[in-house]
Amino acid sequence: MEKIQMTTPLVEMDGDEMTRILWQMIKDELILPFVDLKSEYYDLGLEHRNETNDQVTIDSAEATKKYGVAVKCATITPNAARMEEYDLKEMWKSPNGTIRAILDGTVFRAPIIVKGIEPCVRNWKKPITIARHAYGDVYKASEMKIDGPGKVELVYTKEDGSEVRELIHNFTGAGVIQGQHNLNDSIESFARSCFNYALDVKQDLWFATKDTISKKYDHTFKDIFQEIFDAEYKEKFDAAGIEYFYTLIDDAVARVMKSEGGFIWACKNYDGDVMSDMLSSAFGSLAMMTSVLVSPNGYFEYEAAHGTVQRHYYKYLAGEATSTNSVATLFAWSGALRKRGEMDGLSDLMTYADNLERACIETIESGKMTGDLARITSMPNPTTLGSLEFIQAIRETLSGYYAD
Repeated sequence: MEKIQMTTPLVEMDGDEMTRILWQMIKDELILPFVDLKSEYYDLGLEHRNETNDQVTIDSAEATKKYGVAVKCATITPNAARMEEYDLKEMWKSPNGTIRAILDGTVFRAPIIVKGIEPCVRNWKKPITIARHAYGDVYKASEMKIDGPGKVELVYTKEDGSEVRELIHNFTGAGVIQGQHNLNDSIESFARSCFNYALDVKQDLWFATKDTISKKYDHTFKDIFQEIFDAEYKEKFDAAGIEYFYTLIDDAVARVMKSEGGFIWACKNYDGDVMSDMLSSAFGSLAMMTSVLVSPNGYFEYEAAHGTVQRHYYKYLAGEATSTNSVATLFAWSGALRKRGEMDGLSDLMTYADNLERACIETIESGKMTGDLARITSMPNPTTLGSLEFIQAIRETLSGYYAD
């Protein structure tokens, strides 16, 4: 077949370990045979981040601002063990955190629904999308161990030198403290991203925090969301026939469990991190979860919601067979290519992205899948395929769509 053309590059962020292997398999088997791929490549593998003092991560985010669309492989956020394993200069920060801070975006994560992979919650019939604020809170926190009695205060020193103080605690013994912060500008971007996304997909939007306990911090989130909604989005939501409402996170959890799905649940940074993991597990697997960072400035970064699959990588290096689920990484590519096609007016590229996802789902629903799905499927006698064989089975299905 004649390859599908692109006009503008997308930003390609390569990653680590087994997902890096899957990344190349997907390109070789499912993208390059069909698309004349144009990408600006950045190697976010841990070794190269270390060599460049993590400048490559910053450069990839700035390139995303330039081109508007990026696709990212899973990457290692190093701990002490990784520092020793990779002989790192320092314990580099999370690439996702760095990129999210530069793009000022909101992460939207939703499960990929496949027949035969039923959610643990029986009444969930439609995907539930988590909208996760991607700045601040515990991820930007300052911490201190308290070794004995003493007074701890929050101190805000204004530019004119005046101070505002708030007592945290009078310690009578050892303890620990943590200081969190957020920015009104970032919360406003979070709110607009959520409202715009809800309008795009025409789904209700829920927002939940703990403002009854956190009467200033969480309440600021609640107030900003409501002010922006009332001023800019209420009429648009009414016209679209969708709803926005705020509720306590306790109530949201209860409502989610009893719902049928089909809505967007907006959460602060840590809440979104935890709840997206809960939803992905309940719907089947983190490897069956889409993830896209959406900036109100019109930047989009697509990624897999899971990690680098370290255990499978060591098996792969040892020459052992692996059966690693590549669906989320594949959907990161399809999402980025679809958005690139949408922004550039390339209908063939958008159709290819749709076909790639359809081929993936049809392959699984035909009974061909990786080991993680074979263990939880309700299909009788599924065929368990290796990492490459699964991708090749998808290629066979996809090729059928383009056969003369």
